[in-house]
Formats: sequence, C-alpha cells, structure tokens
Amino acid sequence: METKISLSGQDARWMGEALREARRAAARGEVPVGAVIVREGRAVARGGNKPIRSGDPTAHAEIVAIRAAARKTGNYRLTGCEIYVTVEPCAMCLGAILQARLGRLVYGAADPKAGAVKSIIRFPIRKTNHKLDVRGGVGEEESAAVLRDFFRARRKNGPARKSEPV
Repeated sequence: METKISLSGQDARWMGEALREARRAAARGEVPVGAVIVREGRAVARGGNKPIRSGDPTAHAEIVAIRAAARKTGNYRLTGCEIYVTVEPCAMCLGAILQARLGRLVYGAADPKAGAVKSIIRFPIRKTNHKLDVRGGVGEEESAAVLRDFFRARRKNGPARKSEPV
C-alpha cells in the first residue's frame, strides 16, 4: 500500500543519497534518477541512470543498484533490503524490485508518464507473492526539481547525446 510521507529521519538521509546519484547521472547527460539500496542502516549499493552511456535500455537507476547489490551480497534475493529511488519506478524496475524481494520501496516524485506504482499502470502489488511496503512522496519536491531543471536545460541546450535510429 502506497502512502505519502514527509522527508525526515532515515528516509531523508537515504533519499538525500539517492538525489546525489540522480545529480551524478544528470552530470553525465542521463535523465537524473538515482537509487540506493540499504540493509540494516547501511548502503549496500547505489545506482544512477545510465542507459545512454551504457547503450543499455535496461540500465535504469534501480536496475543498476539491484545488480550491484546482488553482486555485493552474492545473492539475487535482497531480502531485508530497502530501495530509495528519486522517481516512481517504471514497470520494468518495479518488476525487478519484486523479483529481488526487496522489502521496502521509498520513492520521491511521481512519474505521470511511466510510473507503475500509482501513476499510469498501478501494478497490483498486493496480489503478488512477495509483499512490498511502499512509501511515495519522500523528498518529492526536490526530486521533481532535479528532473525539471534537467529537462529545462535540455530543451534550452539540446540533448547531451543524440541516439541514432536503429
């Protein structure tokens, strides 16, 4: 069940870390989305968007962080972990979060064009085998501002890299 909470305590700390990853992605010319995976109060892995740089359409921040966490822990199941991400996950990323068995998802800004938690798809999380605790709206204003600033600059200056048609 998704609820909106304010930025405070540990959620504030880890969302701040995810925002740093988002800003790093923006500096590379990627859409500024960042993620941090935490277990028992410690960061296990971090990730920022990198599909342009890597040439991999699945290299969203959540996927990058999940892959790094699985390598670091030596297990594809990330039980006992939570993920902080600056933007509501898309269907692919939400599916990966569920498959990795993350226990908690905390996200910042809603994604009205691709969000799969509440925006466009509203994936039926409660009907899956794995139960996921979801908190939305944590650091929402700052997460949205990072995206707005990035796209405002992109419209003004053009994309950092143009992809070639396949």
